Formats: sequence, structure tokens, C-alpha cells
Amino acid sequence: MRIAMVSETWMPDINGVANTLSHLSGELIERGVRMQLVRPTPKVPGHADGMEAELQVPALSVPRYSDVQLGVAFPRKMRRLWQQAPPDVVYIATEGPLGWSALSAARRLGLPVTSGFHTNFDHYAGDYGMSWLKTPVGRVLRHFHNRTQATLVPTHQRARELSVQGYRNVRVLGRGIDASHFGPHRRDDELRRRWGVAEHQPVALHVGRLAQEKNLDLLVETFEAMQRVQPDLLPVLVGDGPQRSVLQERLPGALFTGFIDADSLAIHYASADIFIFPSRSETYGNVVTEAMASGLGVVAFDHAAATELIEHRHNGLSVAVKDDQAFVDAAVTLCQQPALWVQLGRAARERVEKLSWSRITDDYLAILNRTMELAHAKPHPSCI
Repeated sequence: MRIAMVSETWMPDINGVANTLSHLSGELIERGVRMQLVRPTPKVPGHADGMEAELQVPALSVPRYSDVQLGVAFPRKMRRLWQQAPPDVVYIATEGPLGWSALSAARRLGLPVTSGFHTNFDHYAGDYGMSWLKTPVGRVLRHFHNRTQATLVPTHQRARELSVQGYRNVRVLGRGIDASHFGPHRRDDELRRRWGVAEHQPVALHVGRLAQEKNLDLLVETFEAMQRVQPDLLPVLVGDGPQRSVLQERLPGALFTGFIDADSLAIHYASADIFIFPSRSETYGNVVTEAMASGLGVVAFDHAAATELIEHRHNGLSVAVKDDQAFVDAAVTLCQQPALWVQLGRAARERVEKLSWSRITDDYLAILNRTMELAHAKPHPSCI
């Protein structure tokens, strides 16, 4: 079997899409699947491991997001690659210029195409003060995905939402976790000493891009409220982004690590006690799974990964999506109850530790095989 993956982000980029594709492609290569990759030229020259073929196209930086790149459309180059070594199926992970170009090339060659709905771009329009764009952006995304044979989403909640919006052939592909990498066994007392906290002093962690769409005003409000009732609590923020300097001014007592490598990330998770995640813009939120695997007491909105994984007050605290005050109250309550965050963390670890990437890859291959069967049996509706 030969699969072509098309994505405008790839490791070592730090985001959920790159993380998911890295795990999937690694599992597929181990199983002997022949992989092709189409992506923008990386900032650090090099090629992805294990690929049968890799096509790199010129990259364009996104305004205000210099570390985010889009690929320049090159449908002829893709057609040439796929004519020489036709993939059995194409998977398009991003809806940027490169994704549209790949869709055009694949349809012209009659190749089965699947797509991934990894990012809520329509939601981002509202976060950046352009709510008037949400409807047209939503229409464009729907048009893109409905021209593919299947659209893969990470949660049943999102599948229902997109189906109501007119998306066809929506399939659920969950996310995995490497429970040997993320876990309580990675807790590091020396790191906590460097943070300046005692053994039983609470550490509240946030991991993610420090950008406007991540609901950072509520993060600040929550940390401030937690410190009012628990003055020795240390907020630790892992990640970087355009809002970092603003957050450092607003949270002078917090520790900011910037981006860190995968090994350090696992240690940071396990060395904290509570995980605070106020984002409402995620399609999934891998960080929630990572925090749960690390044995942390998680506070999150009843959205995306939290909807799938958290049972309120059993393995985390899940709050109604629009109730900001309830979110703050939940975090304040949790930071004063060490026994509760330990109890929630243990149950959280048990909930996610069997969500292996091997199992997710089984599901991925089943979806692709079914897509190929249907594509060869009859023409896709959008082609008629």
C-alpha cells in the first residue's frame, strides 16, 4: 500500500497536526506501508525519515505568525510525482494553498482523496475580531472537504457538528498517546527544586501556543484567582507565541519556559500537579491527553478531547463551554484540595493509557481501505 500525505506542517514543528502526522506516519512505515510526503521546504534543511518520496515546495510565512508556513501551490509537480508512483490514496491534512493544489492534482488523476479537519479556522476568525468571516470561511472549508471521499475528525462531537453543517462522509479518527513517554514516572524532584517549589507546593501547568485564539485572558484570570486562595501556587507556562510578552507582564510570578523538546515536556507534565486548559478553539487538544497520561488533575471545558475523555469529578473537572466563572471556580477548588487532584490524576492515567497510536493507526487504515473500496466502486458525488 502507498499513501501520500500532504501537509503544510511537519515535525519538528510544534503543533497538534505535526504531532498526529508524525505518530501516524511512523506507525505506517513500521508496518511496511510506502509513504510519500508533500510539504513546504522546512526552515532547517532535511528530509523526513522513512519516506519513499518527498516533494518540498517553496514556503510562505503567515503574517503575525512567522513560525507558521504555507506551501506554494505546485499541482504540476504533484501530478508528475503521482504519475510516476501513483499512491493508493492521498491524505490532505491542511486546507491551505498546498492542500487545495493537492486536491486538484489528485482529482485530475482520479486518485482517492481523504482529508483531515485538524484546525477550526472558522473559529479563529471570531477570535481575531473578524466574526463576519466565520460564515464564508466555513463555506470554503465545507466545499474543500466535500470534494474528498472522507473527512477525518478527532471526536464524535465534531463529527456531529460538521454533519449538521452539511459535511459529507465524516469519519472519526481519535488520537493516541505514548503512555511510556508521558506518565507519573517522569516526575523530577530536581526540576521542581529549580522551579523553587517544595515537595507539597502546588504547581499549575499550561501547555500550548501563546496566541489569542487560546483564550488566554481566562488563563490569566484563573491563575490569579488560584494564587489568591493558594499564594504559594506556581503557574508554569510551556510554549511560545505572539502573546508571550503580554502574559509575562500580566503574570509576573509565573514561570515561562518557551518551547521545550519532547523529553523535557514529559518531565514538565509529570512534575506539575494541576493542568489548566481554557482553550475553546481546539479540534482535539493533544495536550489534554498528555496531561491525563501524566497523572495531573485537569481543568478543561467540555469540548474536544475533554468531551471524549473526561468524566467530571472522576478523572478531571469538565466545565460547560460558555461558563467562564465555573471554569475559574473549578480551578480554585482543585488547587486547595491535594487529595482531589491526586485522585483525579490517577483515574485520568487509567482512562488514557491504553489509547495507543498502534490502535489509532488500525482505525486510520480501516478508513482508508474503505475509502478506496468505495472510490473504485462508483464515482464520487462531486465528480458527477
